[in-house]
Amino acid sequence: MIERIQQIRTKALKCSSEIHKYDSVYVVSHIDADGLTSAGIIGKALERAGIDHSIHFVKQLDEVEIEAIADKNPELAIFTDLGSGMIESLNSHGINSVISDHHQPRGELEHHLNPHLFGFNGSYELSGSGMTYMLANALGDNRDLADLAIVGAIGDLQHLKKGHLTGINRYILEEGVKEGSLHYEKDIMLFGKQTRPVFKLLQFASDPYLPGLTGNEDACIGFLHDLGIRFSGDERWRRWIDLEQNDKQKVVSALVQYCLRSGLPPYKIERLIGEVYQLMKEKEGTEMRDASEYSTLLNATARYGHADIGLAVCMGDRGKAYESARQLLSEHRQNLVNGLMFVKENGITELNNLQYFDAGSNILETIVGIIAGMSTSIVGNRSLPIIAFADSKDGVKVSARGTQDLIRKGLNLSEAMAVTTAQVGGAGGGHDIAAGATIPFNVKEEFLRKLDTVIGEQIRKK
Repeated sequence: MIERIQQIRTKALKCSSEIHKYDSVYVVSHIDADGLTSAGIIGKALERAGIDHSIHFVKQLDEVEIEAIADKNPELAIFTDLGSGMIESLNSHGINSVISDHHQPRGELEHHLNPHLFGFNGSYELSGSGMTYMLANALGDNRDLADLAIVGAIGDLQHLKKGHLTGINRYILEEGVKEGSLHYEKDIMLFGKQTRPVFKLLQFASDPYLPGLTGNEDACIGFLHDLGIRFSGDERWRRWIDLEQNDKQKVVSALVQYCLRSGLPPYKIERLIGEVYQLMKEKEGTEMRDASEYSTLLNATARYGHADIGLAVCMGDRGKAYESARQLLSEHRQNLVNGLMFVKENGITELNNLQYFDAGSNILETIVGIIAGMSTSIVGNRSLPIIAFADSKDGVKVSARGTQDLIRKGLNLSEAMAVTTAQVGGAGGGHDIAAGATIPFNVKEEFLRKLDTVIGEQIRKK
């Protein structure tokens, strides 16, 4: 692995030399947590290198966006956490580009950093922010930004395949530990350990879904009360970080027993415990202390049209931008709850090789993929990939999510979406386990029929 990392470093230095030729560069990044941290990393690196720059965020790099970038005629455009699937279009529009991405590459470009080009898998071995971190360290010594790279990787769910970060993500993690900016340990995987009362961890658990506890506040409080986990001295519920180690072990042990009695399969129960990542330079008890909570905070900004707020948080603003982000996070959580309720009430339709729901205008296009991923824990069929539709101004947004079990059977959603969307006049791509696309409004049924066939062929070939 060290040899391949050195190859990436060598290529990153060539990209850095290209960037240094210009007085001003135009950065384009994605609007999820991985994209925001990528933008934060390259923004810091360019700032420190004294290179003037502006940062622009897009939901998806399609022909419309590429034409808009070409019209600006930047001296150099740096694409972070996107671009690899649209190289031919960038070239045909004459856009001078450096790409730092981790999605499946299509086309050839001289200054192109992508883990797939070096024998790594961009779904779980290196995120967009991780690759941008490698580029940043070619521009100068930016190892202090390792924590942002890990936040991006966790936001991209790169740790879920093995229950911990692997590949170059692991290498970056260890650099951050040496720098004193990161710490990792085995702990409960439920969301909100830094900021939520303990019963809220159980109430909002979705992976795994806890039958009888998830969604039931009274049952969660009763569960903890029976274990003797009570309020703190000042009559407020303690957070997970406030519990003594023996109380944490008591809760985990009781949860495992509860899940076994509820009939949950062992592979789901195993997901209760995993490796968690803390940012040691951030204040304990805040969203930024925990990589998972930090990434969710960032998702709550750009996905609602406030990428500038998320970027400001990545760049170090712990005042006004942070407070605005927290407000957006509160609204984001409510939107996720509402979206899950919509799916639960309206149901999911199964075809031979996939399942789907059509949210129309009931769920925002920017969060429908998150809800698709969460919904299979509640109402979906884990043995089929899930496809979600939501209306957008440019057409229908499609989000696809699979599982590691399906990947082992041969599923590759990136390939399936790219092939199928091309046949119906759309554009799409992503990872084997998660992909996205935009298609015209009137081709949904044709798209589903073709995608069902392509996915069936993938799984049968294996």
